[in-house]
Amino acid sequence: MKLNTQNAEFVLSAARLADCPRDSLPQIAFAGRSNVGKSSVINRLLNRKNFARVGSAPGKTTHINYFRIDRKVYFVDLPGYGYAKVSKQERARWGRLIEQWFADASLLTLGILLVDLRHKPTADDCVMAQWFKDSGKPFVVVANKQDKIKKSEWEPNLARIRETLALDAQTPVISFSAEKGLGKEELLGVILDHISADTAQE
Repeated sequence: MKLNTQNAEFVLSAARLADCPRDSLPQIAFAGRSNVGKSSVINRLLNRKNFARVGSAPGKTTHINYFRIDRKVYFVDLPGYGYAKVSKQERARWGRLIEQWFADASLLTLGILLVDLRHKPTADDCVMAQWFKDSGKPFVVVANKQDKIKKSEWEPNLARIRETLALDAQTPVISFSAEKGLGKEELLGVILDHISADTAQE
């Protein structure tokens, strides 16, 4: 299957589970801390500069944003987590929405968990990884900001991420740079494989 990533459109921001599309298109969900560069990764995959909004302040995306790509797949931008300035009430609302979203097995085809290659994954990252594991659906970890550290640190840091998140051997960990595009083709390849597999099952 080919995917024209230039043919991308914003569909909606879902504030509650009932708003989420259920039209049988595969759904690729992106999750990560508020400052991990999630919007920048989506923009890089689509070759668009400001398609997925890059907020001046992390933590602004509190809805689930849906983008339809080439009328074949949704990229689902889950709200960023772990940002201290968000109120307790907002964090609680976010938690309920995400919990409900993960409980609906029809809404997830492939999960993409973004972490920062420079740092050990946080407790919040570990919780999100566990949610993906518990969903029973495949997921991939994308270690962003590869361009911010020395090449000699890439492999040890990737190993630390795999160990901290307790990933099995089948879960890919992709080193990525949203700024330079490193890892883009590998990630797109994984996405296309899962779109094709999902479509074949219908």
